[in-house]
Amino acid sequence: MAAPLSESGVKLSSPPLFILICSLLIISTTTQLQSHDEEGFISVLVSDKGLEFAKDLVISKALNSIFPLQLPHIRKSVRVPVVGEVDVLLSNITIASVGIQSSYVKTGEEGIALIVSGATANLSLNWEYSYSSWFIPFPISEGGSASVKVEGMEVGLTSTLTNQGGTLKLALLDCGCYVEAISIKLDGGSPWLYQIAAAAFEGQIATTVEKAIPEKISEGITILDAKLQDLPRYMPVGEAAVLNVTFVKDPALSDSSIDLEIDGLFTTSDHNIAFLGKSPNLSLSSSSCNGMVKMIQISLHENVLKSASSVYFNAGYMNLIVDKMPDQKLLNTAGWKYIVPQLYKQYPDDDMQLNISASSLPMIEVSDSGIYTTLYSDVTIDVLDSGDVVPVACISLVISASGSAQILRNNLAGTIKIDDLNASLKWSKIGNLHINLVQPVISVVIRTVVVPYINLHLMRGLPLPLIHGVTLRNSRIFYSELKTSICSDMDYVAGS
Repeated sequence: MAAPLSESGVKLSSPPLFILICSLLIISTTTQLQSHDEEGFISVLVSDKGLEFAKDLVISKALNSIFPLQLPHIRKSVRVPVVGEVDVLLSNITIASVGIQSSYVKTGEEGIALIVSGATANLSLNWEYSYSSWFIPFPISEGGSASVKVEGMEVGLTSTLTNQGGTLKLALLDCGCYVEAISIKLDGGSPWLYQIAAAAFEGQIATTVEKAIPEKISEGITILDAKLQDLPRYMPVGEAAVLNVTFVKDPALSDSSIDLEIDGLFTTSDHNIAFLGKSPNLSLSSSSCNGMVKMIQISLHENVLKSASSVYFNAGYMNLIVDKMPDQKLLNTAGWKYIVPQLYKQYPDDDMQLNISASSLPMIEVSDSGIYTTLYSDVTIDVLDSGDVVPVACISLVISASGSAQILRNNLAGTIKIDDLNASLKWSKIGNLHINLVQPVISVVIRTVVVPYINLHLMRGLPLPLIHGVTLRNSRIFYSELKTSICSDMDYVAGS
């Protein structure tokens, strides 16, 4: 006999099919209608291994949560030899627990099917009967309790998920329940009542169970479909940006996976579009896990990173004033005495600061070997002279950097390192500067102050589209042309 399910879990009124998808993904909506031909910049592929994980999680929690399930009363009049017409009422019929023997999930063009077979259920009920006869001048009644064992129960449902204006539309195609056998054990009662229970009520109890469970599932589908419309449409990322996580097309269902495509571009917090990314024109869902069998694959087009860069650049976040350094003497004109003599001569022993700002949008590229960026910045040298900030020169920088991504909790975090740095004089109020002497100093500032500052923010990470409670495990990151792919297994943290 299968072991009963645990007592904690998700309600079956939140039916297995929906949770099968939504336990893995953030479901979002949008006010803008999306074309079914549009391509997303983030793709989430749930493999058959991931579907099996979700199915086991769902069944271990969802079915048990509707129990105890109250069933309608059953009343019937039966004719008993010698006794005559007997009115019997079964009340307080309650499914107390369920055990599962086997289950499977199947996806395909027609939708998603979830089948639970070989299930057993334990029912309890109260019974009472009454009758009168011509030879007995008063009515006779009796009551008691009974336990019922349901065996060979199968529950199956098929449903579809479609894109409707940027969110998912959940529709139930078919749902059914079948009971193979019923056995009743009465507590008390006359001997002839056992025959009545077996002959008259086993079929009705089975029919009641077969009707009640699909009704509960259908009710839950309707409720959850309505709740889809209320879920967040954007994921906040810091103060200036939000990530658009609306769906752009119907989920693609194969015989071994579910693929969902999400808009995936960053916009400003007031949803103004700051980056017009072109359609990726490639299959983000194509396997990038180098033959590894993982539960989930999340692929990000390089335009996701470009859109984030665009939002923060336009919002003025790519500026930094450096007034403290590990080697503080570099922020005093005395430290530049032999590098730029005229600076020290004109402003002897004055403190300095370096005003570093992006001069144009960074260039970002994802290739088979990793993530690469080219940063264009201006470094303005300011002298703090008697409380006044005096700009004295400006150095233009072209910085080539490479990025390394990693999974930190459920975020895609990362770091960058400098591969090359080239400086040129943009303007000067203190005469000509020898760039070959200035560039090493600027390089020290970039590597020891600016890069750690950038990496501190990058390690906060980009939130990945996962539902609360699901955590990534044994994650690997792969790069290919134009995209970064996270291939991972998953765990579920109970109570999240």
